[in-house]
Amino acid sequence: MQDRGSVARPLGFWMALALVMGNMIGSGVFMLPASLAPFGWNAVYGWVLTIAGSLCLAYVFASLAREMPHAGGPHGFVEAAFGHLPAFMISWSYIVSILVAVAALATAGVSYLSAFAPGIAATSGAPAALAVSLLWAIILLNLRGAGAAGRFQLLTLGLKLLPLVAIVVIAAMVFAEGTPPATPYAAETISMGAINATATLTLWAMLGFESACVPQDKVDRPHITIPRATMAGTLIVGVIYLVVCTAVIMLMPAATVAQSNAPFADVIAGYWGEGAALTVALFAVVSAIGALNGWILLAGEYPLTMARKGDFPRPFGVANARGTPVLGILISGVFITALVLSNYTRTMSGLFTFMALLSTSATLVLYFACAAAAIRLMLLRRLTTTPTLAVLTPLGLIYAVWTFHGAGAEANGWALVLLVAGLPVYLLVRRQKAMRGT
Repeated sequence: MQDRGSVARPLGFWMALALVMGNMIGSGVFMLPASLAPFGWNAVYGWVLTIAGSLCLAYVFASLAREMPHAGGPHGFVEAAFGHLPAFMISWSYIVSILVAVAALATAGVSYLSAFAPGIAATSGAPAALAVSLLWAIILLNLRGAGAAGRFQLLTLGLKLLPLVAIVVIAAMVFAEGTPPATPYAAETISMGAINATATLTLWAMLGFESACVPQDKVDRPHITIPRATMAGTLIVGVIYLVVCTAVIMLMPAATVAQSNAPFADVIAGYWGEGAALTVALFAVVSAIGALNGWILLAGEYPLTMARKGDFPRPFGVANARGTPVLGILISGVFITALVLSNYTRTMSGLFTFMALLSTSATLVLYFACAAAAIRLMLLRRLTTTPTLAVLTPLGLIYAVWTFHGAGAEANGWALVLLVAGLPVYLLVRRQKAMRGT
């Protein structure tokens, strides 16, 4: 995100594509093999369905952004279709999903740090304490301003792909020799219940495909660039995830992967030695921290934008001389800290899985609402109804509902509680507007 005083330059296709892929690739691919391992080969089917569902929803976002360039993103899409209250609630849900995602990213970073210090995983409460420490270190960086956060983000860009390439290379070498998979395919283990559960977990790694829709006024030929970058980025990242996560399960027994706090490092250690594994673990930590930095920046900027539009409490619209929304970032940090510490008894893998499911459930509110908004706007003839959009929008809506079911009662229950918690904030905002006479 640029500093407010900087000159915005148009983003071409490649920059927009990099934005989509960069926001999507964070910690998910590094931690998901452990979370998906208990489901075995069901995960492959889950990935295929997730990629297909994400492409449907990505097309909806791209279409809305193309025809409503001044709506202000998802908040404006939903407000145009359903009014102010639903728009506020989906924005609140999205903010919640960002905060939970930050908690998951901090946990992922610490999980891969355990490759350097195995005692972290064995010490009760240590993972949560270290995750909180990492969180506040990045918060302090963000408090220095968007410029400092942006430079740090640029520094970490690209390194995250190196461990993925290493896994693909090992898998290609191993299976070129005719070595059978470490986890054999068993058709009798495939079930819709397991596929449903894996599809929800895999969607966590795909969150962020809507990124190119946000800076609409900075994209060159947005009616062409945004749809192409959104669809291409979603497909490319999905294929990368499918290949590398499948490779991990094929290279290491599923039971072993499920118990690993650093699956990629453990796989590489078995083939290239501990030195290479530690290098990969370091890249994974850098990837998680880089994504953590970007989402913390968004956790402050999104409420700032809403507050300046009059749709969030006014204190969140206050920035310091550097343009940093200090209050928003600090309040976000306190909430995330409480969320991590309240689940300190879970293992790192278990904590990550819970946070990923909760963040996914909260984000699904946004995806469902935008798909529903697209349908309503088409019925009102305020959105051009093309054959592709008419088919993909209902499919995206069905996919969102189906994935809600796979998230499970615990994650959906927490997401509902957090969503309802936004009602007092909405009433406060309405009261502030009434007092100002707006």
